[in-house]
Amino acid sequence: MERFKPLNDFVFKKLFGENEVKDNLIAFLNSVLDKKDRERLVSVEILDNKDLTREMIDDKEGILDVRAKTKDGTQIDIEVQLTDEHNMEKRTLFYWSRLYSKELKKGQNYNKLNKVITINILDFKYLEIDKFHSKFHLWEDEIKDYMLTDLVEIHFIEIPKFRELPNKNLKEDKLQRWLTFFNQDISEEELKELIAMDADIKRAEKRLEYLSSDPKMREIYEAREKALHDRISRMENAMEKGIKKGKKIGEEKAKIDIAKKLILMDMDTEQILNATGLSKEDIDKLYKETH
Repeated sequence: MERFKPLNDFVFKKLFGENEVKDNLIAFLNSVLDKKDRERLVSVEILDNKDLTREMIDDKEGILDVRAKTKDGTQIDIEVQLTDEHNMEKRTLFYWSRLYSKELKKGQNYNKLNKVITINILDFKYLEIDKFHSKFHLWEDEIKDYMLTDLVEIHFIEIPKFRELPNKNLKEDKLQRWLTFFNQDISEEELKELIAMDADIKRAEKRLEYLSSDPKMREIYEAREKALHDRISRMENAMEKGIKKGKKIGEEKAKIDIAKKLILMDMDTEQILNATGLSKEDIDKLYKETH
């Protein structure tokens, strides 16, 4: 039986975004937030718990992220992003601001606004720094240890950077264990070692096995995988066409620049035709523009 990809957004939500698997979410969040023992999360409230329907499979906006709220009112949003759309910093700020502001009702004091944490799990390299887990707050430019507020907290977890890490520390680093669990190509031996090492991951893997064995879940999973694959193909085709178009425009501009120089050197039309490959109409037009 093929093991589901844990980072498929549908599967990820089933592993962490439902009330029956709340313990998985708490364990994962504690590994990301790296709280001290007395500050560790012990309970969360799952928000926006909606099932993925067949109609929503092809609609990226229909796939809800995993969202939760802690006892002190802090909101947490986890987004899994598999392809680089070159807008993650803008996207995460948009999601953060939307969650931050929607809690305030008309006429309420700004003191009612609570902290929002966004966690972005990326299956591609994005930030131009080496570390695989980056955390951002609002700091003063010159006084680096002065934070304006702790209400903003944004995480980026870049999976490829973790995979390239030469010396992993799975025994002591729980986040590294979760990122290893997310690997679709993990060997059976590695998985057994991981499960023996971490009871939380053992529980999550059992859930994954259950999902993988359910025919209905497999149908939705495969449909979602196809939709994601088709979306990636469309993006790659659009990018390829854009590159070709840009190259063509560049080549045409270079030909025109050469033709203008040859016209100023008083070369005849036939010579310019042979040198640039432009049409006679284009060269006649350039003659008029140049003179």
